[in-house]
Amino acid sequence: MKDLAAPQTRAIGLETVGMTKVFGPLVALDDVSINVAPGSFHALLGENGAGKSTLVKCILGFYQPTRGTILVNGAEARIPTPAAARDIGIGMVYQHFTLVPCLSVAENLVIARGDKAPVIDWKAEKAALTAFMDRMPFRVPLETPVSALSAGEKQKLEILKQLYLNQHFLILDEPTSVLTPGEADQVLGLLRGMTEAGEITVLMITHKFREVTAFADAVSVLRRGRQVGGGPVSEMSTDAMSRLMIGEAEVRPPEARAEGVASDLQLELTALYVDDDEGLPAVEALDLKVRGGEIVGVAGVSGNGQSELVEAITGQRPLKDGRIFINGKPFEATRRDYHGFKVFGLPEEPLRNAAVRRMTVAENIAFRAFDRPPMAGLGWWLKPAQMRRRAAELIAAYRVKTPSTETPIENLSGGNVQRAVLARELSQDVRVLIVANPCFGLDFVSVAEIRAQIVAARNRGAAVLLVSEDLDEILELSDRVAVMSGGRIVHIAPGAEADRQTIGKYMAGHA
Repeated sequence: MKDLAAPQTRAIGLETVGMTKVFGPLVALDDVSINVAPGSFHALLGENGAGKSTLVKCILGFYQPTRGTILVNGAEARIPTPAAARDIGIGMVYQHFTLVPCLSVAENLVIARGDKAPVIDWKAEKAALTAFMDRMPFRVPLETPVSALSAGEKQKLEILKQLYLNQHFLILDEPTSVLTPGEADQVLGLLRGMTEAGEITVLMITHKFREVTAFADAVSVLRRGRQVGGGPVSEMSTDAMSRLMIGEAEVRPPEARAEGVASDLQLELTALYVDDDEGLPAVEALDLKVRGGEIVGVAGVSGNGQSELVEAITGQRPLKDGRIFINGKPFEATRRDYHGFKVFGLPEEPLRNAAVRRMTVAENIAFRAFDRPPMAGLGWWLKPAQMRRRAAELIAAYRVKTPSTETPIENLSGGNVQRAVLARELSQDVRVLIVANPCFGLDFVSVAEIRAQIVAARNRGAAVLLVSEDLDEILELSDRVAVMSGGRIVHIAPGAEADRQTIGKYMAGHA
C-alpha cells in the first residue's frame, strides 16, 4: 500500500469502490462507486436520506464501510479515524460554522492545528499566517474577531482553515446556504479557480442546480443509498439530474398564478421591535404590508432577524414594541385571534414548532379544531372517532404517507410531517398564511406539493408572508420581494422585477 500519511501539497484524486454501509436492517449505502479526479470540481446530488452524508462519513473516517474500499491518488487508503483523513489531506467544510466567535481569525487558525506548542509564539505565528494569506486567492483580516466577520468572510475562513491545515481534497456541505448570491458566486468561483490550477479537488454536496451547472465539472447522483447516475455536467440537463434524484415519482406541476385576485384583506406589521435570546435587538422598526391575493417573500441571510420576526408574529416570542393588524384590527397571537382572523402557518422545523412528536397523526391534524364541532361537543367533550375520520380524509387529500391515523407523527419522514401540517393548516378557510422556510431539507415531490399549495392559498385570496433563506424559492413564489438586513426591511421590489444581484447586495448590506 502506498504511504499516504504525508500531507499532500497538490490536488488529490479520490475514488470509492463498491462502498457499502449497513446499519442493522438498513442498507444506507449499497455498492456506491464514485471517482473524483484530482483538480476537479465534483457535485454530489441526492435527496435527504439518499446516502450522501453516510458516504462522506465513510470517506472522513467517522464510519467504517461494511464493504468497499477508498482509493487516494490510485492507491488503497485505510481511513480509520477523522485524524487519519486529515493526515491524508481530506478536509470538510460543514454547512454550519465551526469557528470560535470570541477569538480572532489568527487564533482560530492556530488552535485548529494539532501540533501547537504549549506556549505559542504569536509573533512568529502571525508572520507565518501573513505569508500563508499572501499565497491564497482570498484573505480574511487576521486580527478581526470572528464575531465581527460577515457570513461570507466566515465561510472563506472555514475554507482557509482547511487549506492552512494542508487539506487538498475539500468536501463542502451546502457551502452557500448562509451566503448572498454574490458571495456564493465569489467563493465558488475562487474555489473553481484553485481546482483549475491543480491546487485542490472539491466534492460539493448541494441541492442548487444553478451552482452545479455554473461551477462543477462532473456530478454523481445518489438515490436511496445507490448510485443512479452521473457524468460530465456539460452532458446533463437540470431536468435529467432532478429525474435521477427522484426516480419515477410523480411531481406536482407548479400552480398557475391567478391574475387580479379580488380581496380586501390586508396584514400590516407596524413598527415591530423584537429582541433575540440574549436580549439584544433582532428586529427594529419593521413595517410591512401584505395584501390578500399576494405573496410577499422576505429574503435575507440567516441571522438578520427573520426567525425572531416569525416567532413574534406567531406568538413564540414576545413583541418588545409595535402592533400587528389584520384589516385594521389588532391581532394578538392567541388561539381566539387565530380562529377569528383565520390565521394559519407553516413553520420552520414543523416537528419541533408545529407538532407534538409522540401524539398521533390524527391528533396533530386535529389541533386547530379539536375543541369545536364536529370534533367536540359542549366545547370539551372530544370525539376521537370524528378526529380519525377527518384525519383520514386529509391524509388522502394531501397524500400523507403514514401507516395509519394512529401512527405517532415522529415516525413520519420530514416531508410527510410537513404534509400533515399542511393538511391541518390549509384545509380550512385561510385568510392569512405565515410561512417560514417551508421546504428546507425536503424531497422534490414534497417541495413541489408545498409550493403549489402556497400559491393556491394566495389564489384563493389569502395574504401570504413567506420568509425563506432560499432565494430561488423567494423569486419563484413571490409577488413582491422584501429584503431583511440587520433586523430591518431595507428593500422592496415587485417579484417580476426582482434582480438576483441587486437583492444580494441589499442582503449583504452593501446597497
